[in-house]
Amino acid sequence: MTESKFEFIQGNIACAKGAAYAGCSFFGGYPITPSTEIAEYMSYYLPKNGGKFIQMEDEIASLGSIIGAALTGAKVMTATSGPGFSLMQELIGYACIAEVPVVIVDIMRGGPSTGLPTSPAQSDLLQAKWGTHGDHPTIALVPNSVEEMFTETVRAFNLAEYFRTPVIVLGDEIIGHMREKIRIPEPGEMEITKRTIPDKEGLCPLPYASETGKPACLPNFGKSRFHVTGLNHDTTGFPTMDPTIVARENERILSKIYAQRELVDKWEEIGCEDADILMLSVGSAARATEEAVKVLRAKGVKAGLFRPVTLWPFPKDPFIKYADKAKYIVVPEMNLGQLKTVAERFSKRSKIVPVNLVNGEPISPEHIISVTNYLNV
Repeated sequence: MTESKFEFIQGNIACAKGAAYAGCSFFGGYPITPSTEIAEYMSYYLPKNGGKFIQMEDEIASLGSIIGAALTGAKVMTATSGPGFSLMQELIGYACIAEVPVVIVDIMRGGPSTGLPTSPAQSDLLQAKWGTHGDHPTIALVPNSVEEMFTETVRAFNLAEYFRTPVIVLGDEIIGHMREKIRIPEPGEMEITKRTIPDKEGLCPLPYASETGKPACLPNFGKSRFHVTGLNHDTTGFPTMDPTIVARENERILSKIYAQRELVDKWEEIGCEDADILMLSVGSAARATEEAVKVLRAKGVKAGLFRPVTLWPFPKDPFIKYADKAKYIVVPEMNLGQLKTVAERFSKRSKIVPVNLVNGEPISPEHIISVTNYLNV
């Protein structure tokens, strides 16, 4: 093994380097604060390394461009923030039903609308799950460090290619712009998933069938003949209104992920086993929450942190395990209760204590601790 390579870099640059490590060869995007550094890096990296960068006229076209590129066999990514993410929702649904592997990075900022372009928030947690209409598969990853911006971007590409589905990376202004020292893995050190393609060219063998339980292979466009549509379709890709087939295929695009949760689920536990106060937090808010847990533990308070790294699908079973034992569930987040609504699905509402901040400032450990001072533990 060669000497490890360390870099002191910004989260957005770590994300771009993670995409490069994963083999991204096409980036289509539109600059928007606070994600622009990702596009800037890809704009000079890709042309020098055999890839393609294109700046589109808006975020709708950006996602459309990478969907098209993915169908030609490219590994693809776009990056945006809240307003652009809103514009992408229709095509996210298209990529879900057409089963096209794309990676979408959303560096969240304050909203609604133009909101706070340069300030941190966690505005899009629920939008990542429910932003596009219909029942659809959603995989969303939430890094909380510069290192995770690299590694979770690599994992996003692996999941997108394996499951043939959009994967969303939810950063925020803090994680995107903060700088930390990270080790860049050597080539081959991290596993990279390659898309399964048909053995032979010609008529594609049912690109929307899944007899093995694994997603079917996706041929490179022009190498095999197959249909792509946003309409409900059968295993050949042709549109259908047959109720039995429609129900089966809608269920299949969900079950291909839920039947293999072990490949998707990821979370971190800190002091959860005996926690009287169980904290649920993600992203940059979880950094402050972890510090609050350490301070409370030093004072003799049994506090713990449950941090989903994969937010969607939500890791409900391990969360319920600790939530059932805790006296309180404290949910620090930089919005007005999006993650709290998730906690309410899997625990008693009377136990849940929200800690919300939406003024454009980072949530602090002191803020979180001040709320716990009123709890009877």
